[in-house]
Amino acid sequence: MAVMKVIEILSNSKKSWEDATAKGVAKASKSINNVKSAFVQSQSAVCKDGKVVEYRVNLKITFEVK
Repeated sequence: MAVMKVIEILSNSKKSWEDATAKGVAKASKSINNVKSAFVQSQSAVCKDGKVVEYRVNLKITFEVK
């Protein structure tokens, strides 16, 4: 039986929500082993002068506890 743990992180990108998600998973994987999935709980964007300047995601990262 595997035991899983879920943590919540925030990540951002100037490119896209997908890039923000990938950056969040990559950063979390540096300090957490056995990352199994990432659930995008919410998305938001920062706007300036009528343009999107930053994409943000709230992620739930699931990893296996040994």
